[in-house]
Amino acid sequence: MTTSPIRPVPAAQYVRMSTELQQYSLENQKAAIREYAEQHSFIVVRTYVDAGRTGVVLKNRDGLSNLLRDVLSGTAGYSAILVYDISRWGRFQDTDEAAHYEFLCKNAGIPVHYCAEQFANDGTLPSSILKTLKRTMAAEFSRELGVKVLNAKKRLAQLGFRMGAMPGYGLRRMMIASDRTQKQRLKTGEYKNLTTDRVLLVPGPANEVECVRAMYKMALRKGMNFSKIARRLNKAGIPYVNGRRWTCSAVGRTLRNPKYTGCNTWNRSSRKLHTKLVPVPPDQWIVRPGAFAAIIDQDKFDRVQAILQKRRHTDEQLLNGLRRLLKAKGKLTQNLIAEARNLPNIATYFYRLGSFRKIYELVGYAATPGAFVRADSRKATLKLRADLLAGIAELFPQNVTFVRMPRKMRCIMRFDDALDISVIICPSYRTKRGALRWILTPIDCERDHITLLCRLNSENTGFHSFYLVPCVDRLKPCKLKDDDPWLKKKGTRLDQLSQLCEAAKALSSRVPKAGQVPKLQTTTTLRGSRAKQRLIRKLENREDLRF
Repeated sequence: MTTSPIRPVPAAQYVRMSTELQQYSLENQKAAIREYAEQHSFIVVRTYVDAGRTGVVLKNRDGLSNLLRDVLSGTAGYSAILVYDISRWGRFQDTDEAAHYEFLCKNAGIPVHYCAEQFANDGTLPSSILKTLKRTMAAEFSRELGVKVLNAKKRLAQLGFRMGAMPGYGLRRMMIASDRTQKQRLKTGEYKNLTTDRVLLVPGPANEVECVRAMYKMALRKGMNFSKIARRLNKAGIPYVNGRRWTCSAVGRTLRNPKYTGCNTWNRSSRKLHTKLVPVPPDQWIVRPGAFAAIIDQDKFDRVQAILQKRRHTDEQLLNGLRRLLKAKGKLTQNLIAEARNLPNIATYFYRLGSFRKIYELVGYAATPGAFVRADSRKATLKLRADLLAGIAELFPQNVTFVRMPRKMRCIMRFDDALDISVIICPSYRTKRGALRWILTPIDCERDHITLLCRLNSENTGFHSFYLVPCVDRLKPCKLKDDDPWLKKKGTRLDQLSQLCEAAKALSSRVPKAGQVPKLQTTTTLRGSRAKQRLIRKLENREDLRF
């Protein structure tokens, strides 16, 4: 009598690596899990990966988040989860958090197996004690490592070395050897390769250095506040970092930072365990005067700080200024506040007092109907976009990831780690004759990507239709008709979002390669200069277009 072979149990493997040790490389983990699976009659049918992710929090760990979502949905398609060891599951500072996520899986009938541990995760008293101890050890390792790294950075900052962050206007990063020999200037996005090398700040181009010195001279003049300095610099055609225009915030950062005196200052703000960035009291800053060449002498810097301190308004003074403006103008708007020369920058009001709704309440001003239409529209559009991306992620859990563009808050979709798809929301409006139109605002950094155009319904509360185009060859905002010729020629209409992946792959051959982007069209479908001006005014009054 022959016995039938044991059918292997389908299992998912979860692998994670931050930047700790080679023993935790993804391939090493997969090899250990593969050996464990062969010995215990498992077959790996699904892999969840978190590469370069810290284990102390669940946030940003897409692999573990997707695993938990699939398990709780009841459609996982496997009966066990294989993990290298307890530390790969996570180094959560609260050990109950790690236990909670494991319990969710066990409660759904999918137990977790730790392949490299010396005990079986079978719920017995010895294994439970060892598992709790291991979780505590994993959390303690992370905590101790954080303390060691913080102390090391403090020591290096006390020696005058730059601990990350952009150098700022008028300064550049210089990579130096262990004997402080200068090696080369680092460009934006470049990092040192050798652990023995360090980074110092050095004066930047001569024109930027002279501009910084001129700003401090202007700050010492009576009546020259941030907004006036910014206007003068922009009027003179002097660009800020990356060619941007000067703003009050940019001027303030330049005039307040002691690095322009050659003083290396670190630990001015802190963000632990991916929490909100909080300021650190000045007595806890790491300060090293004379760490590098100064652009501004200390006496001039101190005089500017004294002037800025006198100009600092209390919350009540900020509100009194708004009350005077309200009495003079009879109303309050964002533009009126921004244009008022005797009031601080509008960003100061946001930072100190909160949103405009709260500011108006504090002043005692009843906003006119429709005053918050743009803000509400922006919020609603953001929610629609987030819901859309979440829906696409559910439709294609194995294919889609989301990638944030460099130096941008927007993100794009990436299918199968190869095909990038931009998402643009097109708000609708009615013409005088009642016809429905949509406003398309091109995104410069996403212009050569395949783009999913999402046209909203007449109330802008949901989606009307979806089109996939190989690229947006438009330079300026334009309007789209229901049967727009441009969409008919270049676009592919999607009856359902489930068609997105296949339609994008079919369209990918038409996407221009790098350096072959078609010439941007500068014309729109508008007719007549007055019509163009009306659309431009509409666009300027809408904050929910660039999503």
